[in-house]
Amino acid sequence: MRLIDVRHVGGPNIFTKSPVAIARLELDELTCRETTEFGSFAQRLSGLLPGLGAHHCAAGQPGGFLAAMGKGTYFGHVTEHVMLELSGLAGRPVNLGRTMWAGADGRYDLMTECPEDEPADSGVPANLLRLAVRIVHELLDDTTNATPSFDTDLQQIAAVCERERLGVSTAAIAAAARRRGIPARRVAGLSLLRLGYGCHRQLVWAGLTSQTSAVGVDIAANKQIAKQLLAGAGVPVADGVTVRSAAEAAAALADIGGPVVVKPLGGSQGANLTVGVRSASEAAVAYTKAAAVNEAVLVEALVPGTDYRVLVIDGQIAAASQLRPASVTGDGVHTIGQLVAAANTDPRRGAGHSRELTVIKIDADALSHLDSLGLDDHSVPAAGQVVSLRRNANLSTGGTSKDVTDLVHPEVAEVCRRAAAVSGLDVCGIDLRLTDIAAPLHDPSGHGPSQPCAVLELNACPGLRMHLSPTEGRPRDAAAALVDSLYPPGASARIPVISVTGTNGKTTTVRMIGQVLQQAGTRVGIACTDGVYVGGRLVYAADASGPRSAEMVLDDPTVEAAVLETARGGIVRRGLGYDRADVAVVTNIAPDHLGDDNIDDLDELVHVKALIAEEIRDGGCVVLNADDAAVAAIADRPAVRAHAPVIAMFSLEPDNPVLRQHKAAGGLCYEIVDGQLTETRGAERRPILAAADLPGAFGGLAAHVVANALAAIAACRAAGVSVKEIARGLAAFVPAADNPGRGGTFRVGDSPVIVDYGHNAAALDATGRLVHAVWSGRAVAAVTLPGDRRDDLLVDSAAAIARWFPAVVVYEDSDKRGRQTGEMLALMGSALSAARPGIVCRAAENPADALRSALELAAGAPVLFVYEKFALAMDALTAVGAEPWPDPPRPVRTDPGHPLVTGPTDSADAAQAAVASATAVVAGAAQAAEAAVADAAAVVAGAAAAAITDAADAALVRPRSEADAADKDAADASADYRR
Repeated sequence: MRLIDVRHVGGPNIFTKSPVAIARLELDELTCRETTEFGSFAQRLSGLLPGLGAHHCAAGQPGGFLAAMGKGTYFGHVTEHVMLELSGLAGRPVNLGRTMWAGADGRYDLMTECPEDEPADSGVPANLLRLAVRIVHELLDDTTNATPSFDTDLQQIAAVCERERLGVSTAAIAAAARRRGIPARRVAGLSLLRLGYGCHRQLVWAGLTSQTSAVGVDIAANKQIAKQLLAGAGVPVADGVTVRSAAEAAAALADIGGPVVVKPLGGSQGANLTVGVRSASEAAVAYTKAAAVNEAVLVEALVPGTDYRVLVIDGQIAAASQLRPASVTGDGVHTIGQLVAAANTDPRRGAGHSRELTVIKIDADALSHLDSLGLDDHSVPAAGQVVSLRRNANLSTGGTSKDVTDLVHPEVAEVCRRAAAVSGLDVCGIDLRLTDIAAPLHDPSGHGPSQPCAVLELNACPGLRMHLSPTEGRPRDAAAALVDSLYPPGASARIPVISVTGTNGKTTTVRMIGQVLQQAGTRVGIACTDGVYVGGRLVYAADASGPRSAEMVLDDPTVEAAVLETARGGIVRRGLGYDRADVAVVTNIAPDHLGDDNIDDLDELVHVKALIAEEIRDGGCVVLNADDAAVAAIADRPAVRAHAPVIAMFSLEPDNPVLRQHKAAGGLCYEIVDGQLTETRGAERRPILAAADLPGAFGGLAAHVVANALAAIAACRAAGVSVKEIARGLAAFVPAADNPGRGGTFRVGDSPVIVDYGHNAAALDATGRLVHAVWSGRAVAAVTLPGDRRDDLLVDSAAAIARWFPAVVVYEDSDKRGRQTGEMLALMGSALSAARPGIVCRAAENPADALRSALELAAGAPVLFVYEKFALAMDALTAVGAEPWPDPPRPVRTDPGHPLVTGPTDSADAAQAAVASATAVVAGAAQAAEAAVADAAAVVAGAAAAAITDAADAALVRPRSEADAADKDAADASADYRR
């Protein structure tokens, strides 16, 4: 077996709401071979990994996988389960997996679940799969019966899992946010979270938030400044002085009187700190230790009492803990070193801050402290004897905590609130020392002494783990308190998210929705095929219909609503770029991209695109095309119904049975009534805009534009936009400016030029109908088709072109998408001729030449210009002197027999029409006819392909950044997935 590659797919995706890894596996010599062919393989595997006995597999109960091996199963399936078991053993428990045929015998895609916040670029899934493949190989080796050894590999993988895991505090914040329905996304492999969307987005890094004062952080980091500010506010602090030499440290000790604490002025987590210094020699040693952090060292009096940490969030006491130094309890048998080793086996202990407790280390500080007690790590303490290992009580050195939140005396609480206010920190950890946190600071009678108390430090970005999981006492959900401070109950963390998918019309629908929302006063973020737009301005030029672009919009702190084009490829390759939408729009679903990523039929394509309707918020709105049976059926999918959404149907058909049924049930409908785009619910009708007044709809004959407008209206109404604002927004929608490249009209001499992007049969047929409905004359098309489409789909597209255009100029895009130079010219030429015998077909080297040739053939008739790269199309228009057509004409054809209804039906008539059209172009009828025939024959034979040189191709290539390429890749997808 060979592991080919692994890719990460974020959640939600077509498998689950969680992220998954998808690996391509080639079985090679194990192709079509089953476990039953290899004797004791199943027994040896289950003996090596006994946990496999609990795997359910398809049986739905423990033992299902072992039963499958006993009956015989392929080794892709075996590898999947071995990987899942190894993942759990590495401290990365996941449950979901699936093995899927990937288009050829012996080729499989293995899908396995990933932890929610595992970095997208983590190497753990690939390493687990490699280890799983190695184990299977070694067990299949007939030359040895040795048991595979994998402990070392697994330990290395476990170490990476531990290192990549979110810290305890950050993980708790993410969990608290998600419990409240607040989106929480990890940034790369950091402990940095993005909470919320758009203008409600907040950043959190453990106890540090986007609301935290940078000045406050600096104050907390400088202990001397903090002491001065605290003392100035009347907050009790320990006497102390800053020194810069060992001699000054000794002098400070003499002035203050021992014992003292010596610590770096900018230190943290108890590092390089010495407690209980009493002599000048000790002061000199302690200074040298502290000065290793920075030259300035703080010497301050050791306040008698107990160490406490109080967490203050937005001026309120969120939690309080008593801190205890790392210690062990003797049993009269084991040494201190052995007791420490036993304590470190506690699964709650880990390196650094990765777990609730930190591993205890017997380092120089610990040995020095033990020496002061007359002990060392080989000493055997008596049974029940508690031996502290340090003087300081930091959790980062192995200390423990006891919750005392309910015991904090009001006077102590007030001191802590005042201390936090001095720094201006929204989240502040107050380190203080006093005898009893439950006792008043002052004698109530006014005659007794005050309780010794001092605030020792202010902590920015305080750790939460001592409060979340105290060693003793009640856990406090400090993470939820922090989230509540950012999003008080009732505050919104989200912006409206409108997701649009389908085969055709996605970009136009997205732009219409964005235009309406923008006109209504909302700052809109749009991600679509042409880029990311914020507030109407392009901020990122790329094919931005994938999840990364959606995240770009949702992470913009100025955006108040997001309208996201959500392409099939992005869904499959990377998942959705959001957790759930408020409105989901499905414009239509036609056979396009079939064959890509093992999506081979329309049902599989519907399953992929239906995801946006399934991942809708409870009570959201799903907008569906009632004229498309596959789309309308999405309303009845269980995963859609589970969210009880409002179903809005739109239709162009006057008596659509689906719409009629939906209307009878009281459903929300959008239709054409008396020439008006109308909202209908029951007997109530709301006319919104006359189809004749919809820009770019050519009096309503551009049916696809009208359908897009109905979908946009439904989405905007679901987003709370008024009918008046929708009408105003759509009426102001100028196609040339607001929807460039989609049905734009230009003029070159007497020829209108219609510029469009539609590449599939349905789109080309709709555009051909429009051209024939609006303009007279024998229209000509200049077209390119994408090379990554399946041949039969390209033939269908060519047939749609041939149906409406008796003369066609074909050209190849600079990006061949896996095709050989000239291959697409030959394919398109032969398909056009087969669909319409006698069609005039010419080849061109680039878009500009194609447009120029088409204009010559048209001789004043309309030209359809289908492009692949918008910038090159605009260059071609400029080269021929095209001018925008500000006021597209009204339809010139209205007769019932017009091709809008019937189209050319007789191939002989079509051929004659093609010849007549070509003959009219060139002086000399015989020569022109011969030239047209020669051109068509050259295309069919592929001779024209040879005319396109490598140099010409190179001139057309426009380099894309890696980010652009990644987002375009994210718009292509994969396989026969079933959730």
